[in-house]
Amino acid sequence: MTQADYKHRFLQACVDYGALRFGEFTLKSGRVSPYFFNAGAFNDGQAFRLLGECYAQAIEGVQFDGLFGPAYKGIPLATALSVTLAEAGRNVPVTFNRKEAKDHGEGGVLMGAQPQGRILLVDDVITAGTAVRQAMAQLDGVDVGALVVALDRQERGQGSTSAIQELRAEGLEVRTIVTLDDVLEFARATQSAENVASMVDYRATYGV
Repeated sequence: MTQADYKHRFLQACVDYGALRFGEFTLKSGRVSPYFFNAGAFNDGQAFRLLGECYAQAIEGVQFDGLFGPAYKGIPLATALSVTLAEAGRNVPVTFNRKEAKDHGEGGVLMGAQPQGRILLVDDVITAGTAVRQAMAQLDGVDVGALVVALDRQERGQGSTSAIQELRAEGLEVRTIVTLDDVLEFARATQSAENVASMVDYRATYGV
């Protein structure tokens, strides 16, 4: 599967499952976006098989010893990627976290494998980078060297750069399945001229 192929397959699956919608959506930031991405809409085995394949394509060449899936959406995404890697002959340990520490049973905030070596974080989308930094704090003392997300919105944060650009500047290797540029190209082929124009205007206002 070439880069263009897996990007198109991913975006088409996003539309088919309702994970990518076009229209008018108010984000947590208060910005009114002409598109909305929700990885939680992927809800069956075929979807997770495709997600695993697309994440695996996106991380080709990245060096890591284990995966970390931040709660909640990162948990099934890291799982899907680990299954794809195992099918290709590489068995990789996976660690997850809880939103809140458990005070009974095994306790703590981490589940799954004990994180060791260089860790690759697996998540859906980054807005401000808060969740990623919280995950990195929970993995204190572990080498969190890389991050892969499904979508880079390519939007400015509080400053003149995006959260992904900030993380890269801090030394984190970041890979993405698709970016806003890819979504816009896909929209030009599949959406109305009005939706495309709204995306172009949005990028001109908030893009990096």
